[in-house]
Amino acid sequence: MTPDASSMIDLETYPIAQPGPARVRLLAQVQRDLARDGCAVLKRFLTPVGIAALTREVERVRDKGHRSFNRTNPYFTEDDPALPAGDPRRRFFERSNCFIPADNFAATGALRRVHDFPGFDGFIQDCLQEPRFYRYADPLADVIVNMAEAGAGFPWHFDTNNFTVTLAIQNADHGGAFEYAAGIRDRDENFAEVARVLDGTSDRITTLHLEPGDLQLFRGRNSLHRVAPLQGATPRYVAIFSYVEFPDMVGAPERTRQLYGRVLPIHLERAALRADDLID
Repeated sequence: MTPDASSMIDLETYPIAQPGPARVRLLAQVQRDLARDGCAVLKRFLTPVGIAALTREVERVRDKGHRSFNRTNPYFTEDDPALPAGDPRRRFFERSNCFIPADNFAATGALRRVHDFPGFDGFIQDCLQEPRFYRYADPLADVIVNMAEAGAGFPWHFDTNNFTVTLAIQNADHGGAFEYAAGIRDRDENFAEVARVLDGTSDRITTLHLEPGDLQLFRGRNSLHRVAPLQGATPRYVAIFSYVEFPDMVGAPERTRQLYGRVLPIHLERAALRADDLID
């Protein structure tokens, strides 16, 4: 039997849905952390009951994960031979993904009970101070789990979106640290410092060892970051909650097929209903 969300979230430490001084103090701390370096971690947001319930649920559907492999630079752009060989835009690394699509997680399951807990979305929005804030309407991608096994990781990159919200469920036996160089680019791309990060000579890297149950809010648009390679037989599970700036948004068909191995009718129906003209 799936536990109730109130027993899976540590609501005593994190009163996310309870107005009052404790919630105000919590929001202030998270907002300070985000303002400092774009990263805030709510340690042990999940209780041991919650960690166990989410782990069991992911184990039951792990065979539904879609794997993809490619080589990418930190900007997800193609190679440009006109640039010098050492330019970060010409530095490519192996990348492997395995995403378990959202429609494998039932409304009554542990992951969606956490996601649907009253006040969860509002708390995340208040932390990020985002005026336009909607759940992703994509039935394959509103809440997914990234599964990474030995040899995998996620090479250095910048995010294409303003923020990510993730929940650590299970760590690998070794490796998998979250490393980031906060605010390494702003109005200027700062290619020289990006190259130093890629070379392992930068002194701007912060290393986080996230633990099961930790909720992380991260602004990765201007902060170079990676997940270090994993080792051991135990896979790493991380849930990703997706929010967007416009209602009713879903992924573009080709991008959806790349990430999840399939598309649904809604992706084709809404393909022309884009909120902007940007390339995914």
